[in-house]
Amino acid sequence: MSAIVVEGASKHWTTSDGQVRAVDRVSFALDEGTLNVLLGPSGCGKSTTLRLIAGLEIADEGAIRIGGRDVTRLPPAERNIAMVFQSYALFPHLTVAENSLFGLRVRKVPAAECESRLKDTADLLGLSALLNRKPGQLSGGQQQRVALGRAIIARAPVCLMDEPLSNLDAQLRAEMRQEIRALQKKLGITMVYVTHDQVEAMSMADRVILLDGGRIEQNGAPVDLYESPANAFVARFIGTPPMNLLKLVAGAGGAVVDGTDGPAMTPADGAGGWIGVRPEHIRFAPGRGLPAIVDSVEYLGGDSLVMTHAGRARVAVRVAGAVAFRHGDAIGLEWPAGALHRFSADGVRHAPSGQTSGATAYV
Repeated sequence: MSAIVVEGASKHWTTSDGQVRAVDRVSFALDEGTLNVLLGPSGCGKSTTLRLIAGLEIADEGAIRIGGRDVTRLPPAERNIAMVFQSYALFPHLTVAENSLFGLRVRKVPAAECESRLKDTADLLGLSALLNRKPGQLSGGQQQRVALGRAIIARAPVCLMDEPLSNLDAQLRAEMRQEIRALQKKLGITMVYVTHDQVEAMSMADRVILLDGGRIEQNGAPVDLYESPANAFVARFIGTPPMNLLKLVAGAGGAVVDGTDGPAMTPADGAGGWIGVRPEHIRFAPGRGLPAIVDSVEYLGGDSLVMTHAGRARVAVRVAGAVAFRHGDAIGLEWPAGALHRFSADGVRHAPSGQTSGATAYV
């Protein structure tokens, strides 16, 4: 049985500019004991979807089930969930222990049970030495752990997280990603995690649901979104740096990159569409391949990001170590045939297909 099922959920508001559909007929099912990420740019509907699951917003259409029970119209307190907010929402005048126990005391959980749960949770999160401190005496990472502890102590089977790491610095975010993932696995809870950061999604999730404009663009494992993007939006959103998308036009022997004389990238029916290649799949090929000009080089330590242009297309290339290229150098680019993705003019991905016989530089 799925832990969470969302069926055709919609949420809209009427404004002076007309009706805004923040969530538009969204459907998905999440397995028990998994970490699931709602991902997308600002305004895509991910936080609204989370709020619909939590009961902080009521769906205008569709249904929501948690643990097989229809909760579409139930208030948050009756959904048996825990939630971690972006702001942490800690009471500044209460200690760590009092913040952690607040929800249990409201629900009149016996004192002995409260103390037992507090000890277990504090030990799990490394908060035992901080129980008498107040939030103002804690670092950002410690406050985040208290917010996590308050959610965990409730022992709800479902935990919802709304961009919980956005207030932390880069190093602490990386550490907390690992801690949250390890905690979720250890407790076996079902987690729904909202973020706009695709690195968080790719590194943590069992399943990623990528939204845009209130609709799901792709729903699958991180590797599926990276290696088999459903459309150009997914291809560009997932990956650092993102996939290169090169516009194709009719040329000699097939479709060529816009602004170049070749070589042909696909058969002639690819003209008007796009090809996509991940930066790390491209290699330099002096005197052959797709002609390009170097625009800039960023040395990142373990690798280098070389920005080029080929005709009217900008092409990023990621290679190991340092490179000796300078601005204006003429180079050739090539990639294995299996690294090429084809997209139609409207951005929908084609099924993998072979290349033209003239595109030998890419085989």
